[in-house]
Amino acid sequence: MFSTPTLKQLLTGAAIGVALAGSQAVFAADYTLKFGHLANEQNIWNKAALKFKELVEADSDGQIEVQVFPNEQLGNEMDVINSIQLGTADMTITGESLQNWAPKAAMMAVPYLFRDEDHLRQAVEGDIGDEIEQQITERTGLVPLTWFERGPRELTSNRSIKTPEDLDGIRLRVPNVPLFVDTWEALGARPTPMAFSEVFTSLQQNTIEAQENPLSLIESASLSEVQQYVNMTDHVRSWIYVVIGKQKLESMPDDLQSVVRDAAAEMQTYEAELFTEDQQRLKQSLQDKGMEFVEVDQAAFAEKAEPAVLDALDDEQSALYERIKAL
Repeated sequence: MFSTPTLKQLLTGAAIGVALAGSQAVFAADYTLKFGHLANEQNIWNKAALKFKELVEADSDGQIEVQVFPNEQLGNEMDVINSIQLGTADMTITGESLQNWAPKAAMMAVPYLFRDEDHLRQAVEGDIGDEIEQQITERTGLVPLTWFERGPRELTSNRSIKTPEDLDGIRLRVPNVPLFVDTWEALGARPTPMAFSEVFTSLQQNTIEAQENPLSLIESASLSEVQQYVNMTDHVRSWIYVVIGKQKLESMPDDLQSVVRDAAAEMQTYEAELFTEDQQRLKQSLQDKGMEFVEVDQAAFAEKAEPAVLDALDDEQSALYERIKAL
C-alpha cells in the first residue's frame, strides 16, 4: 500500500524541486541558434549540421544551444533566409538563390564555368570567393561561415547522349532558371521549366524525355524507374554556403563567435568526407538499379553553351566569369 507523504516530506520535495529548477536555470544556454535547412534527416547536409551542433555545444560549455530543423521544418530556402533577416531564425544552407540580393552569387551555378573540383575550390577559397561572400554579407545580412561542394548536375535520358548533336530536340525538364533554359536551347534541346515534384510522372507519361539533376536527387526521386542513362555532362559544378545572421553572430562575445567559426570549419571537413563517400555510393546504387553511365564530350557541350551563358550575365558577372576561367 502507498502511504500519504508527511508535511516534512512534501516540504523537502518542494525544496529539492526548487533547487533543481535553479540549477537548470544556471546551466541554460545563453544563446540559441535555430538552424533550418531543406535536406532530409538522412542527407549529408543534415549530418553535417548535427556535427556542428555537437561541436558548438561542447566547445562553448553549453553557452550556445543549436537547434537543427531539417526537411523545411522552418519553411523553404527563401522562407528561412527571410526569417533570419527578421531575427526569427539564425542559420541555413543556401546557394545561388542569394543572387536575388547579391548578383555575384550567380557564379555559384553557371553552366560549364568550373573545369573540375580543384578549379571550383580555387575560386571559392581565393579572392573571388572572398568578394562573393563580402557582397552576400553586405546585401543580405547573412554571414557565410563555410561552404559545401554540391554534386555536379547530370543529364538523364532513355537514349545515350555523348555530344550536343545527340540532344536533337529532346524534351528536357529544367528548373525555372532563365540561364538554364537559355543554355539548353543553345545546346539543341527543348527545355521545359517544371516543378521537380512533377518530373517523375511527366517522364513516365513521356511528356518530357529527359531531366538534369545531381545524382543525389536522381536516386532519391527514383528516376532509375523511368530513365535508363546517366549522361555525365557535369554541366553545373557548384557550391552552397552555411550562413548565419550577421546580427546574431555579432550579438555573441568574441570567444563564442570563434567557437561558431571553428565548429563551421570542422563541419566542412566532416561534410567533405561524407560527400566523397556519398558520390561513390550514389553511382553504384544507380548502376545496381539498372542505370548506365555514359561518358560525354564535355568540351563540346561547354563550347556550344558558352555564348548563351555569356549573353545571360551582366557586366559585373561577366568580369567574374572571365577571372574564374583564367584561374
